[in-house]
Formats: sequence, structure tokens, C-alpha cells
Amino acid sequence: MTEPTRQNPSADAAHAESHSTEPHAATPRVSKPYVMPDDPEPAEADAGKELTETRDRLLRTLAEMENLRKRTAREVADARSYSIAAFARDVLEIADNLQRALDAVPAEARAAADPGLTALIEGVELTERSLHQALEKNGVKKFDPKGEKFDPNVQQAMYEVPDASVPAGTVVQVIQAGYMIGERVLRPAMVGVAKGGPKVAAAAGQD
Repeated sequence: MTEPTRQNPSADAAHAESHSTEPHAATPRVSKPYVMPDDPEPAEADAGKELTETRDRLLRTLAEMENLRKRTAREVADARSYSIAAFARDVLEIADNLQRALDAVPAEARAAADPGLTALIEGVELTERSLHQALEKNGVKKFDPKGEKFDPNVQQAMYEVPDASVPAGTVVQVIQAGYMIGERVLRPAMVGVAKGGPKVAAAAGQD
């Protein structure tokens, strides 16, 4: 009786090894999340955001500095122009008194005045002109609104004057001249304003 054929142990081992080395469909392990090549790295994105914020802060700082420079320059100019306002108002009283002194001399008396009185009058006129020149040199200018339309921003109406020869609201008399310092009113002009005139006449014609 013949013995059964024995299989070769080495062949069995090779067969088992061939079955154990077959590929498996397992998910590969990665060390970090997959990032598309075109997507920025997280660190680069943070750096770009920080750069944008820094640039915005720099632009805001530059804008604030420019506004501060302009405001400072304006304040310095205003201080230079308007710092003498209180002193100029006091000087205006002197100018008013000189003008009253000249107005007190009638034209007839001036024409018939002796050389001494004439020299005195001319001296007062010269002093008044020099005073106004000094005021203008410091930004203070006199204005006479006679014949102009009444402007409550720079004029003060003291009374109304019936006068149909000019439009209503026209300044027909100047009681006291006005003065400006820079672009501001140092002292409004005191005036008399026309009442009546073409507007009233036109309204009466329509009635």
C-alpha cells in the first residue's frame, strides 16, 4: 500500500506568503490635511491679513497727521489775524473821535480859516489817515456801505428813512462806519435804511 504524497512545507509557506501580500483597499494615512497647491498656507494668509491691517492703520495715521497739520496752520493764522481784535476795538474810538473833530468844522469855516487853523485841520486829517493805514497793515479795514443793500451780517439798522428814490432796504445814511478784521466783523456799521421805494410803488400800481 502506497503512502499519501506529502506536500512540500516550503511550498505551503510560499503559498501563504503569496496570499498575505495581496494589496488591501485601506485609506492611506497622512500627517496633515491635504492642501490644494493653489491655496495659500495658513501662515501666509495670516501674514497677508496682518500686512493689510498695518497698512490701514498707517494710512489712518497719515490722514490724522495731515488734518492736525491743517488745523494747526489754521489756528496759527487765526491767532495772527485776530489776536489784536480787542486792541483794535479800543483804537477805533480814537478814529471815531478824529472823524468827529473833522466833521465839526463846517466847510465855510474851513475855507475862511486862518493858516493856523488850516494847519491844525490838516494835522488831524494826517493823523486819521496814518491811524487807518496802521489798522489796515494789521488786517483791520474800514467799510462804508452807503448805497448798498442792507446786510444784517455786517450792518446794524438804527432807523428807517422814507425815500422813494431808491429801492426799499437800501442804506441811505451811515451813522458810524464799520470795520472788518480779516474776514470777520470787528464792528458793524450803524446805518439808516430806506423805507418805500420802487417795490412799494410797484405794489401800489398793482392795487
